[in-house]
Amino acid sequence: MIRLLFLCVANSARSQMAEGLARHIFGNAATVQSAGSTPSHVNPLATKAMAEKNIDIDAHRSKSVDTIDPTSVDLVITLCAEEVCPAFLGQAQHRHWALPDPAGQGGTREEEIARFRRVRDEIERRLIELKNEGLG
Repeated sequence: MIRLLFLCVANSARSQMAEGLARHIFGNAATVQSAGSTPSHVNPLATKAMAEKNIDIDAHRSKSVDTIDPTSVDLVITLCAEEVCPAFLGQAQHRHWALPDPAGQGGTREEEIARFRRVRDEIERRLIELKNEGLG
Protein backbone atom coordinates (compact mmCIF):
# COMPACT_ATOMS: atom_id res chain seq x y z
CA MET A 1 0.00 0.00 0.00
CA ILE A 2 1.31 3.43 -0.95
CA ARG A 3 0.77 6.46 1.27
CA LEU A 4 0.23 9.63 -0.80
CA LEU A 5 0.24 13.29 0.17
CA PHE A 6 -0.84 16.06 -2.20
CA LEU A 7 0.38 19.58 -1.40
CA CYS A 8 -0.41 23.05 -2.64
CA VAL A 9 -0.68 26.42 -0.96
CA ALA A 10 -4.31 26.78 0.16
CA ASN A 11 -5.35 23.10 0.04
CA SER A 12 -8.54 24.38 -1.56
CA ALA A 13 -8.66 23.13 -5.16
CA ARG A 14 -5.84 21.15 -6.83
CA SER A 15 -4.79 19.12 -3.79
CA GLN A 16 -8.41 18.53 -2.77
CA MET A 17 -9.31 17.26 -6.24
CA ALA A 18 -6.16 15.12 -6.26
CA GLU A 19 -7.10 13.61 -2.90
CA GLY A 20 -10.59 12.73 -4.11
CA LEU A 21 -9.38 11.34 -7.43
CA ALA A 22 -6.60 9.30 -5.83
CA ARG A 23 -9.02 7.71 -3.36
CA HIS A 24 -11.26 6.83 -6.29
CA ILE A 25 -8.48 5.51 -8.57
CA PHE A 26 -6.35 3.69 -5.98
CA GLY A 27 -9.12 2.52 -3.65
CA ASN A 28 -7.78 0.39 -0.80
CA ALA A 29 -4.32 0.22 -2.41
CA ALA A 30 -3.43 3.67 -1.01
CA THR A 31 -3.91 5.99 1.89
CA VAL A 32 -4.38 9.53 0.68
CA GLN A 33 -3.99 12.92 2.33
CA SER A 34 -3.81 16.52 1.18
CA ALA A 35 -2.62 19.69 2.86
CA GLY A 36 -1.33 23.20 2.25
CA SER A 37 1.04 25.79 3.64
CA THR A 38 -1.77 28.34 4.05
CA PRO A 39 -4.97 26.30 4.41
CA SER A 40 -8.23 28.11 3.72
CA HIS A 41 -11.40 26.30 2.59
CA VAL A 42 -12.38 23.82 -0.10
CA ASN A 43 -13.34 25.78 -3.20
CA PRO A 44 -16.98 25.14 -4.18
CA LEU A 45 -15.96 24.88 -7.85
CA ALA A 46 -13.57 22.05 -6.96
CA THR A 47 -16.47 20.29 -5.26
CA LYS A 48 -18.65 20.88 -8.34
CA ALA A 49 -15.98 19.64 -10.78
CA MET A 50 -15.52 16.48 -8.73
CA ALA A 51 -19.27 15.88 -8.46
CA GLU A 52 -19.33 15.76 -12.27
CA LYS A 53 -17.12 12.65 -11.93
CA ASN A 54 -19.40 11.28 -9.19
CA ILE A 55 -16.71 11.87 -6.57
CA ASP A 56 -17.96 13.59 -3.42
CA ILE A 57 -15.46 15.84 -1.65
CA ASP A 58 -18.10 17.75 0.35
CA ALA A 59 -16.71 16.41 3.63
CA HIS A 60 -13.12 17.42 2.81
CA ARG A 61 -11.57 20.22 4.82
CA SER A 62 -8.51 22.34 4.20
CA LYS A 63 -5.56 21.20 6.36
CA SER A 64 -2.12 22.54 7.23
CA VAL A 65 0.97 20.65 6.13
CA ASP A 66 2.15 21.06 9.73
CA THR A 67 -0.52 18.55 10.83
CA ILE A 68 0.85 15.74 8.64
CA ASP A 69 3.08 13.13 10.26
CA PRO A 70 6.11 12.73 7.96
CA THR A 71 6.28 9.02 8.78
CA SER A 72 2.79 8.54 7.33
CA VAL A 73 3.85 9.47 3.78
CA ASP A 74 5.68 7.50 1.06
CA LEU A 75 5.18 9.93 -1.85
CA VAL A 76 4.57 13.68 -1.78
CA ILE A 77 3.16 15.27 -4.93
CA THR A 78 3.29 19.06 -5.07
CA LEU A 79 0.84 20.73 -7.43
CA CYS A 80 1.93 24.38 -7.46
CA ALA A 81 2.74 26.22 -10.67
CA GLU A 82 2.93 30.00 -10.16
CA GLU A 83 3.32 29.99 -6.39
CA VAL A 84 5.92 28.57 -4.01
CA CYS A 85 4.96 25.05 -2.99
CA PRO A 86 5.00 24.10 0.67
CA ALA A 87 8.01 22.16 1.88
CA PHE A 88 7.56 18.71 3.33
CA LEU A 89 10.32 17.25 5.45
CA GLY A 90 10.77 13.56 5.84
CA GLN A 91 11.99 10.56 3.92
CA ALA A 92 9.14 10.47 1.38
CA GLN A 93 9.80 10.53 -2.35
CA HIS A 94 8.82 13.78 -4.07
CA ARG A 95 7.23 14.52 -7.42
CA HIS A 96 6.19 17.89 -8.75
CA TRP A 97 3.19 18.32 -11.02
CA ALA A 98 3.14 22.02 -11.96
CA LEU A 99 -0.55 22.69 -12.51
CA PRO A 100 -2.08 26.17 -12.72
CA ASP A 101 -4.35 27.28 -9.91
CA PRO A 102 -7.84 27.24 -11.42
CA ALA A 103 -9.22 29.64 -8.80
CA GLY A 104 -9.30 33.40 -8.70
CA GLN A 105 -8.54 34.16 -12.33
CA GLY A 106 -11.89 35.76 -13.05
CA GLY A 107 -14.04 35.29 -16.12
CA THR A 108 -17.53 33.95 -16.48
CA ARG A 109 -18.82 31.13 -14.30
CA GLU A 110 -18.44 28.76 -17.27
CA GLU A 111 -14.82 29.87 -17.84
CA GLU A 112 -14.09 29.32 -14.16
CA ILE A 113 -15.55 25.80 -14.03
CA ALA A 114 -13.80 24.97 -17.31
CA ARG A 115 -10.43 25.73 -15.63
CA PHE A 116 -11.32 23.43 -12.74
CA ARG A 117 -12.32 20.67 -15.18
CA ARG A 118 -9.03 20.98 -17.09
CA VAL A 119 -6.96 20.72 -13.91
CA ARG A 120 -9.13 17.88 -12.60
CA ASP A 121 -8.73 15.94 -15.83
CA GLU A 122 -4.96 16.45 -15.89
CA ILE A 123 -4.66 15.25 -12.29
CA GLU A 124 -6.75 12.21 -13.18
CA ARG A 125 -4.54 11.44 -16.20
CA ARG A 126 -1.38 11.67 -14.09
CA LEU A 127 -2.84 9.53 -11.31
CA ILE A 128 -3.74 6.82 -13.80
CA GLU A 129 -0.14 6.95 -15.09
CA LEU A 130 1.11 6.70 -11.50
CA LYS A 131 -1.06 3.66 -10.88
CA ASN A 132 0.14 2.07 -14.15
CA GLU A 133 3.73 2.52 -12.91
CA GLY A 134 2.84 -0.03 -10.26
CA LEU A 135 2.43 2.36 -7.36
CA GLY A 136 -0.52 1.33 -5.25
